[in-house]
Amino acid sequence: MLKRFALAAALLVAAAPAFSQDKHKDHHTAPVSVARTPAFEKFRDLAGDWVGTEKGPNGGDVAINFKLTAGGTSVVETEFPGTDMEMVTVIHPDGDDLALTHYCMVGNQPQMKAPGKLDGNKVAFKFVKVTNLTDEKAMHMHDVTYTFIDKDTISSEWTHYVGGKSAGNVVFNLKRKK
Repeated sequence: MLKRFALAAALLVAAAPAFSQDKHKDHHTAPVSVARTPAFEKFRDLAGDWVGTEKGPNGGDVAINFKLTAGGTSVVETEFPGTDMEMVTVIHPDGDDLALTHYCMVGNQPQMKAPGKLDGNKVAFKFVKVTNLTDEKAMHMHDVTYTFIDKDTISSEWTHYVGGKSAGNVVFNLKRKK
């Protein structure tokens, strides 16, 4: 009897991780219903490394990485990866629209929205709000328009605000790194 009990206990202990993993797996891999708008599909297609130039006050060469995350429901854009100037922008569907949050090196986080439909070859994000702004007139990114030129060429034009009004643009002209 003791041998049967020991065998049954050993089987339960051995099987427990499998049951636990299956339950854990089902919980985290449940199908996600995310609007796959034409605009979001364009961002999903950017996955990979990009290089190009920055036109603006600083100018120069730029490297940007796009990566799918959260089961393909969000796109993470990392500007200047691995440098002191590294910044992250996350783009994801919000109903039929797109939402964007830019985690800026100046310490604030502007949030913007764009329609989920393409306007020709452009997606224009408009300012919604900004978090962690030290002063309402402090510098922050306000709008950004992405232009999809072809599958290996894009540009993004960022408008920054200072003193409550536009203070200029920064344009990234990028090619997919091969």
